[in-house]
Amino acid sequence: MTIQSVDVLYTAVATAENGRDGRVATDDGKLDVVVNTPKELGGSGAGTNPEQLFAAGYSACFQSALGVVARQAGTDITGSLVTARVGLGKTAEGGFGIAVQLLVSIPAVDDAIARDLVNKAHQVCPYSNATRGNISVELVVV
Repeated sequence: MTIQSVDVLYTAVATAENGRDGRVATDDGKLDVVVNTPKELGGSGAGTNPEQLFAAGYSACFQSALGVVARQAGTDITGSLVTARVGLGKTAEGGFGIAVQLLVSIPAVDDAIARDLVNKAHQVCPYSNATRGNISVELVVV
């Protein structure tokens, strides 16, 4: 597999303290959250968790990529929504991994056009490019 070369335009910086039962904060102070293991995994579930943060980032990034390809195609995607479902589970090798399902709604666009836009956005989105070949990402047009 070829490692992608990137001309970095922006760098986000976040620091975690005490892992899944602690705190995560960005260097600019715009994000400062308590993280806790979800109840489903035996934790308190009191705070957010890394999977929720990943889902938030991926859905926002994919929505932006969708906007880029829609503008290029001259298609209005007003009212569109992207929901990322990030699952955490055990791998066959004994570690842990994630799987993603992206649910994309573009209500004012024909289904075939919506599917084409979603597939093109998947080629443009930095999160999709980072995860391609590493984890399962299912694209679902709803």
